[in-house]
Amino acid sequence: MIWSIGFSNEAISFLKRERRLSENDVIELIQKVVRLFDGERINIDVKKLKGEWVGFHRIRKGRIRIVAAFDFEDRSVLVERVD
Repeated sequence: MIWSIGFSNEAISFLKRERRLSENDVIELIQKVVRLFDGERINIDVKKLKGEWVGFHRIRKGRIRIVAAFDFEDRSVLVERVD
């Protein structure tokens, strides 16, 4: 099962500015969420968003928050925001 992961320009810009977080760290968190959605028991903070962010999920680890859209049919993820 291979998933493709894309990043918005805003997410890439944040990752370039932030020294404590790399693109690989975000990819690792996304992989954990995909495993969680596949039925594994993983302790990760994921929440389905509402309002203007319908269709997105928020992933939180410590002070880092990732907003991503998961497309289960195409097996793709778009990381919209990292902050």
